[in-house]
Amino acid sequence: MPETILVLVEQQQSKLNRVSLETIAAAQSIAKDTGWQVEIAVMGSGIAAIAEELASRKAAKVYAIESPQLVAYTSDAFVYVLKEFLSSKQPKLVLMPHTYQVRDFAPRLALALGKTVIPDAIGYKYENGKLLFTRQMFQGKFAADVSFSDNGPLWMATFQNAAFRGDLAEAGTAPVETIHATVPDGAIRVQPHEIFKEAKQAVDLSQSEVIVAVGRGIKEQKNLALAEELATLLGGDIAASRPICDAGWLPLDRQIGSSGQTIAPKLYIALGISGAIQHIVGMKGSRTIVAINKDAEAPIFEIADIGVVGNLFDVVPPLIEEIKKAKAGA
Repeated sequence: MPETILVLVEQQQSKLNRVSLETIAAAQSIAKDTGWQVEIAVMGSGIAAIAEELASRKAAKVYAIESPQLVAYTSDAFVYVLKEFLSSKQPKLVLMPHTYQVRDFAPRLALALGKTVIPDAIGYKYENGKLLFTRQMFQGKFAADVSFSDNGPLWMATFQNAAFRGDLAEAGTAPVETIHATVPDGAIRVQPHEIFKEAKQAVDLSQSEVIVAVGRGIKEQKNLALAEELATLLGGDIAASRPICDAGWLPLDRQIGSSGQTIAPKLYIALGISGAIQHIVGMKGSRTIVAINKDAEAPIFEIADIGVVGNLFDVVPPLIEEIKKAKAGA
């Protein structure tokens, strides 16, 4: 019987977090290298539809962990249920997406199990029969390969958003097993309220498929309108490098990089962004990167799929017009 990689996915309001598919893709990749098998678990109440959605992925089994006490997230309930579940199943490795929710309960879960968790990994290596996880250090300036000191089971690790491509998660057919969990009275010490909704100007760029990002090359705040028009035409969102947000031209929730959001859109257009390592850390997982910069030596061109050396004010307006023509003729 092969060892098991258990992927604990995240769902909220019966919607699967996109990063969960990336974590499944990571598990499938590790399984190919190690010969282990992949299983998937999802927690909540009334999650049959999500379980069936997950069953269309290549896995040995999908566990739907149901409980009325899991209808709203609390770390107390999650830790209690997962401790019982994982102690029973004893998977070799537990993988989770590095979301705010996982960051909340994973350290408590590790403590409850007497185990260690490697957080925020951006990749892995399997060398000489040893599994290593790659983590960024010093805001992305260095990377370190770390491993667990014991032989398992119940290794735990989280993968950073955009570390793997969710669209590469392999399809398949997996059986679904429903597990009815119970949480005793008094175990949940907090009373969850309504789900927090961010301010209107806030945006979760990790869910965006198209992003137009601006840097110092935009020159003035009024010129943001050019980038906003391009983003709107493409059905995307506008973002920025740190100097733009530090100047107050865009809110901090639009910042991409080691001190901002980490994203992996299908299309990332960088306007006037030189490509400092702190920025690249946050967007290098983008599927297609288009860079427009007048400096031919800008570091952003090293990772760009398409590079345009030129003044963005000469390049973007004609690009907008061509997109308008294409949309009108569609």
